[in-house]
Amino acid sequence: MCWKRHADWGFVLEINMSKESKPHIGIFGRRNNGKSSIINALTGQETAIVSEQAGTTTDPVKKSLELPGVGASVLIDTAGIDDVGDLGKKRVEKSLKSLETIDAALLVIAENTFGTPEEELIASFKKHQIPFLILHNKSDLSPLSDQLSEMVKSKYDKEIIPFSAHASNSDILLQKLKDIIPETVYQRKSLLSGIINSGDVVLLIAPQDSEAPEGRLILPQVQVIRDILDNEAIAIVTKIAEAETFLKKMNPKPDLVITDSQVFHQVKQFVPAEMPLTGFSIVLASQHGTFYDYLQGTPTIAELQNDDNVLILESCTHHVTCDDIGRHKIPTWMQQFTGKKLNFDVVAGVETIPRPITDYALILQCGGCVLTKKQILGRVTPALGHRIPLSNYGMAIAFMQGIFDRAVRPFLKTD
Repeated sequence: MCWKRHADWGFVLEINMSKESKPHIGIFGRRNNGKSSIINALTGQETAIVSEQAGTTTDPVKKSLELPGVGASVLIDTAGIDDVGDLGKKRVEKSLKSLETIDAALLVIAENTFGTPEEELIASFKKHQIPFLILHNKSDLSPLSDQLSEMVKSKYDKEIIPFSAHASNSDILLQKLKDIIPETVYQRKSLLSGIINSGDVVLLIAPQDSEAPEGRLILPQVQVIRDILDNEAIAIVTKIAEAETFLKKMNPKPDLVITDSQVFHQVKQFVPAEMPLTGFSIVLASQHGTFYDYLQGTPTIAELQNDDNVLILESCTHHVTCDDIGRHKIPTWMQQFTGKKLNFDVVAGVETIPRPITDYALILQCGGCVLTKKQILGRVTPALGHRIPLSNYGMAIAFMQGIFDRAVRPFLKTD
């Protein structure tokens, strides 16, 4: 059995849905500097393979961690930045690619070795605006020299932290990590704050068809239900087949209706025009997307011309089916709506974009339910710099189905 993909959630067979919005912390350094040992020390588990042989870590490896004062976080163990050979070069490229997804970094040095690889990494951290710490690992075997400490302090205004994976100083490191992670990464604003009030009733129309994972709600539905409860409001959930009948009987009437973008065309037929209506993907965009950039960019769908290139950004890799929302449905709907022959590139996760960013007439981001705001901004900022129009799945579908103004209205501030 293969599961399919919704416009609003990005669920796939391979994805761990519980990772959404966790701070991501990358661990970088040369081969055999003890990066994997640090992972094990911080998690208190034999998570990463530790070996005296250089190059044991090949692809970036992720491990969940409960960080005091922050909550659930993700550690990313990367390959050595001094790896050699053709395969080593590819490993380094993958490690550097992870800079697009992390919120903080640890630069691990050892034996007082600090040179070009470390300087280039620090330059990359600064380029991506990533806060970082510098650890001198194995300090029990080779103490940090005063000369190196003073040089780094003078050049980078950074204190090098002496560390040993075999000593009991993990708590100090965890606290320092907590201090450098931006609070905006883990202290998320409410999805519906300012949209609903205490005591409001919100009707969620949640299709549970063959595209939904068996026995579970999809991630955005769970997120929205929790957010409604956090706002001391009332959540009522129904499938689309029962929604119309229930809405007629419902008293009091809902203050807001939220549904899957793919069924906008059905839901708008029976939800009264005066009743606020939006989609899960649009709700997510209001929190961790570039909402107002999507708002401005979406109407340019109507201006697309023959042979224009459209880039579709998915949050994650997944099994592709004939009903895939990003790879089949949206391209089909967009060509039908515009009457034009368009070229579509689909990029999943942190895959490389196949063309120069300036070759695209429109960029479409999925709902991004498994991404942090920083990760989404990292993907779309190059487009913003070149004034390339942006949209997201939910807004694009709403526009093509003639419900765009209504679907975004709940999130527009009015005097």
